Amino acid sequence: MTKKVYVVPHTHWDREWFFTASKAKVYLLKDVKDVLDYLEQGGVFKSFLLDGQSSLITDYLKWRPQDTERVKHLVQEGKLALGPWYTQTDQFLPSGESIINNLRIGIKQSDRLGGHMPVAYVPDSFGQESSMPQIYRGFGIKDAVLYRGFCRDTAAKSEFIWRGEDGTEVTVFRMACGYFVGGVIDETKLAQLMTEEPFKTIVDEATTANILFPNGSDMAPLRFDLPVLLQKLTAANQGKYTFEVASLTDYVNAVKKEQPHFLRLTGEQDSGKDMRVHKSISSSRADLKKLNTELQNYLSNVMEPVLALGDYYGLPYPSEAVDDIWEKMCQNAAHDSMGNCVSDRVNEDIKARYLTVQEIATSLVDVTLRQLATRVKKQKQPITLTVFNLLPHPRKGIVSQTIYSPSRNFVLQDETGKKVPYEITAVTEVTELIKGATIQLDPGKKIYQPDKVYRLEVNLEFEQIPAMGYQQFYLIPLADKEIELANRQQDSTIENEFYRITVNDDGSLAILDKRNQHLYQHQAVIEENGDDGDSYNYSPAKKDLVIYSTSQPHHAQVIHGQLVSKLILDFDFMVPGDLTKRAQGITDTPMPVQLEVTLKKNESAINCVLNIDNTKPKSHRVCIDFAGDIAAKTSIADIQFGAIKRPLVKEKELQDWEQNQANWEEKPIAINTMQSFVALSDEQRLLALAPQGVREYECCGKKHNTIRLTIFRTYGMLGKRDLLYRPGRASGDETVPTPQAQLNQQLSFAFSLITGQTSYENSNLANKVKELETPLQVYEYAEFLNGRLTFPFNPATRVYEPPFSWLTTTNQLSISTIQKDHERPGYIIRMYNPKEHPIQERITFTKLPQKIEIVDLRGKKVRSLTPVKKQVVLPELTHAKLITVYFEY
Repeated sequence: MTKKVYVVPHTHWDREWFFTASKAKVYLLKDVKDVLDYLEQGGVFKSFLLDGQSSLITDYLKWRPQDTERVKHLVQEGKLALGPWYTQTDQFLPSGESIINNLRIGIKQSDRLGGHMPVAYVPDSFGQESSMPQIYRGFGIKDAVLYRGFCRDTAAKSEFIWRGEDGTEVTVFRMACGYFVGGVIDETKLAQLMTEEPFKTIVDEATTANILFPNGSDMAPLRFDLPVLLQKLTAANQGKYTFEVASLTDYVNAVKKEQPHFLRLTGEQDSGKDMRVHKSISSSRADLKKLNTELQNYLSNVMEPVLALGDYYGLPYPSEAVDDIWEKMCQNAAHDSMGNCVSDRVNEDIKARYLTVQEIATSLVDVTLRQLATRVKKQKQPITLTVFNLLPHPRKGIVSQTIYSPSRNFVLQDETGKKVPYEITAVTEVTELIKGATIQLDPGKKIYQPDKVYRLEVNLEFEQIPAMGYQQFYLIPLADKEIELANRQQDSTIENEFYRITVNDDGSLAILDKRNQHLYQHQAVIEENGDDGDSYNYSPAKKDLVIYSTSQPHHAQVIHGQLVSKLILDFDFMVPGDLTKRAQGITDTPMPVQLEVTLKKNESAINCVLNIDNTKPKSHRVCIDFAGDIAAKTSIADIQFGAIKRPLVKEKELQDWEQNQANWEEKPIAINTMQSFVALSDEQRLLALAPQGVREYECCGKKHNTIRLTIFRTYGMLGKRDLLYRPGRASGDETVPTPQAQLNQQLSFAFSLITGQTSYENSNLANKVKELETPLQVYEYAEFLNGRLTFPFNPATRVYEPPFSWLTTTNQLSISTIQKDHERPGYIIRMYNPKEHPIQERITFTKLPQKIEIVDLRGKKVRSLTPVKKQVVLPELTHAKLITVYFEY
């Protein structure tokens, strides 16, 4: 039987790596032009795959717009395959909304040029996250051509069904030996080619007589002599194989036409046995990982809902600005860029994009909140604070805020006169700064201009801010007076209604949960050790020295407040300066560490900040350990849409590693990622961590019931060989030093600790963490603040009623985002089930929409929902399922 080899010409084009995106675009100009020229000639060159990402053709046409019609023609003829991605995203670190926007933008850009490839092509991302089948199907994609993460022990054949965490299935066509095999052809052995490795494996693992043969490599151009090569291959393998240029779609359709029996794989695929997945790349360049965490949370939890609320009130929706923001985030989400396994120069570009996103997003929020706040009807008071709740359930809580006041003594109250408790933590007189910056568009108009202005750091206690809405408050100055600020005291205990936290003699914390009187001993132990790895992988030093905070000098201070109390714990760490000194056991390098632990009144989360002076040590890792004292068999971490249970340790895989290390590309460590939280839980208790920086954890200790949260790690090379955790060749380039990845600077990372008195399944942990990531937004306005510091605005007519609530849920499902729809005039709310058991949710609208629909991730209608008394009941969602509801007025 003659087998058909589908030769798919392609290039795997990293937009940036050890080279910058700017440099790559210059070479892209030539390579894409060559592709267009040869495709137009016809003949053998009848198809080319442009790496499954539209960013390449978008970059190309930005500099060669004259080729737009050529591209459209070739795409419409099926010769040039574009999309469906915008960039080749990492899957474990970007948020669900980031991945959705990546596909949305990629499909949109491709469709403008003639259409997108209906196959999810992921040749090089470091593993396959188990929300992906559901995301693919949400975009109408049923088939995926993938590579990394699958293990031949469980996927013996290249074609199989992959079932995601929620049960959604896609058909996977695994590139058995990678996307680069076309570049390793020995043309002196064409007759033996398909019987020798790696091609023998490709043939053996194919389910049918249809063989996938990717012909391309990293940044490789179209091979001009491909017609001659295929003629030689066909002649040398007469009667056994035919070789034809084809598209991925041709190959996929040919396999499915034979209707073979496909095995099923379930869950996330992150095995490093047959190919590298760089498990600990999630902590490379922790400063940039922190920016990604903060910004993707801000965009989905704050910016999108604020802009949607503004659009509801008639403010212009900045759709192009929003797309620009997400494009920059998706450029940073490309697998190498997100992993930060790139040169220092490229990391500078990545950081610059993050900072640009930060400025645009926060400015969009600021200008929208200002327009909303200044249109709310108010009493005759000159200074207002408008508080916005961006989650669809009423909320209360304490907000730490900077405000400007004519007096250090004032009352803050709502329209009914109910006072808001507050405490001032810092005072600075800024009269000249503020009054000098005030701008009056009508200088003859009398405005409120106080004699003095103070910048106050305050803690404000709000109650019942309406669901997905706002409440306005009034700052009424009283006679100014000196105030006594809370000072640091030599003490070692803080407490609130939920916890009592005490510093032990060794510097660890004892945390008493008052709700069940359980004492968590020996908590928050800071751990420092060597890192002999590179930008791809953490790997312990070959001769390591582990240093714990419990052996370091420390001293504690506290600030006791009525609303917020803080414990400040300083450690005088002495560590090895580098790997050489570590091997010698020399601890001569200072690394001052400060742990701030904050308790808020009536708040069940313990908020922490770890400040580290890392200006001197090199090539090391810092973690913090929390002992769960819980007999759990798995950890529970959230993924893009839902939560996943993972074994505490990979016992079977580790045993195989010990016995057959030569058969592994990476050690099967149980270092894992999360989206927002990780927890250990039994039926009586849970302990969870929610980091706002690096989102990487490991369960360690004798019983594996201590959560080790990675704070940061540092290294000095892009790639290195012969690591303990990754033996053999270097990943990337071992000639590129990365001194900036040593992070020799002041570092600060925030995280929260939450304990529970029941199992994870019976808790509301996911929604509690969502509240932490979606703080109440406070906007202060007064006429004297209208000026250069904020940009001046014209006076607005106050027409909005306070308070206001747009919509309310029962807070059962978790919110992914509330946003303006990108194509239609309405809005969407996306939710998912983070638990094992089915959940049903209701949405109550203050104003009844004219249209309410369940839609897929493309925005296409699945079915209509009929409201009853402004309320719709959603269909029951099972574990890890998402739902998108569109509503329009």
